[in-house]
Amino acid sequence: MGIFAYDFMIRALLGALITGAAAPAIGVYLVQRRLSLIGDGLGHVALTGVGLGLLLHRSPVIMAVLAAAAGAVVIELVRERGRTSGDIALSMLFYGGISGGVVLVNLSDAQSSRSLVTYLFGSPLTTSRQDLAVMLILGVAVLAVALLLRPWLFAVCHDEEYARVSGLPVRTLNLILAVTTAVTVTVAMRAVGLLLVSALMVVPVATAQQMTRGFRATMLAAIGLGLVVSGGGVWLSTAIDTGPGATVVLLAIAGFFAVTVGVAAVRAARGARHRQETPALDDVASDAHAGA
Repeated sequence: MGIFAYDFMIRALLGALITGAAAPAIGVYLVQRRLSLIGDGLGHVALTGVGLGLLLHRSPVIMAVLAAAAGAVVIELVRERGRTSGDIALSMLFYGGISGGVVLVNLSDAQSSRSLVTYLFGSPLTTSRQDLAVMLILGVAVLAVALLLRPWLFAVCHDEEYARVSGLPVRTLNLILAVTTAVTVTVAMRAVGLLLVSALMVVPVATAQQMTRGFRATMLAAIGLGLVVSGGGVWLSTAIDTGPGATVVLLAIAGFFAVTVGVAAVRAARGARHRQETPALDDVASDAHAGA
């Protein structure tokens, strides 16, 4: 019997695959908009929601969604109004979010250290049926937004001013993207953890960009890579007894460097072949000129 003969391993794998599909699907917009680190900031805010849920004996996942969504809306409105730079607002999310989360978790009657490690770095092997159901619903919602609203979200991320002149509801689309990013962070909380979710939103996209041309192709390739590294990371972590979330991220980074080296090698080979063919063409042209 393989390791996936156990129910908890199947739930861990399914949860990781949901995360692997949803995170790059929304991450491709963040990379396009140069907001790659927004997932980290929202992850820290989500930790405050987790702490509040544990303190009030409410669902940590639901509270994390609400907290992250509120943080996403705030930072988007601050960015839009331009009263404070995006970097400062993001820093506020980083420090205030994680500090509030730690304090609230410590105030709760839960086992603080275990709860923090679980939510910060992920614990897919403890995914329950209820957790998986919530992840599936939220993951489908994220994919629906990322795929169905792709033309409009791409327009806003590529050139916001042109999108506004074209009559698109820019503010609404920005808020939808912000809230969807917050939901994605919460989906990934169980699989890779709040501190590592941004890597799964960015690294597969960066890897896909080296192999594809066009936004749609990049999105689909990134989703495929996310599925591969998420499923492979869970299997590998079980085989070598390492942390699943960290293993998933390291596998994604290893894939990025492998593709980088491969693409560089292919370009070098094409360049060498081109240099070899160029003298031969010059000789033909010289012979033709001499015969004339």
